[in-house]
Amino acid sequence: MTNKKDAVILLSGGLDSAVSVAVAKQCGIDFKLALTFDYGQKAFAKEAQASKQLADYYKIPHKLIKLDWLKDITNTSLVSDKDVPDMDIKNLENLNDTINSMKNVWIPNRNGLFINIAAAFSDSFEYDYIVIGANKEEAATFSDNSQKFIDDMNEVLKTSTNYDIKVTAPLIEFDKNEIVKKAVELKVPLKYINSCYNSQKGHCGHCESCSRLKRALKNNGCDKILKELFSD
Repeated sequence: MTNKKDAVILLSGGLDSAVSVAVAKQCGIDFKLALTFDYGQKAFAKEAQASKQLADYYKIPHKLIKLDWLKDITNTSLVSDKDVPDMDIKNLENLNDTINSMKNVWIPNRNGLFINIAAAFSDSFEYDYIVIGANKEEAATFSDNSQKFIDDMNEVLKTSTNYDIKVTAPLIEFDKNEIVKKAVELKVPLKYINSCYNSQKGHCGHCESCSRLKRALKNNGCDKILKELFSD
């Protein structure tokens, strides 16, 4: 039997995908490819730069996939002229607020689509795993961050591919505080990440994704990286 653990990572350049790389590598995963997707999102330029820097750091071949049409079938704030909603840190525990925020940034079937594209590469090149940055904290409102979603995708891949491929999420039991703690432990280069939904240089500091990152960095005493990422 083989112990091969070749994998492709869905690398957005954000906190979760960056730390997923480090945790998976610690578990013996050998990354053969990192995929970053351009679906017309406001933050694409920042995501592409962050993903490239992370892929270079971890010595993973990096590929950009263009999905122009995905922008054309949604009017949510990640891709449209609508403002991305602000989310104060104190409101992150308000389920109504976070559900409304989710609805404002939801891209139809995004993670399902990304995984299926990664599965095409994996099926062709015999990669054993597709690694995604799904986590417990965001699964509370984003169904495609949940364990159920991962389990369902794995059932689909049993018949949609001709190679034994599994989706895995190393952070599925982690909240953001635990993710940052793990990042510090594994010396993930957080200076490279971009978790912001908006297009301006640096992290805006007030979208939901920024607020979750800021809270976790503060809770872990990461003052230096907090200042670096949110200096603008």
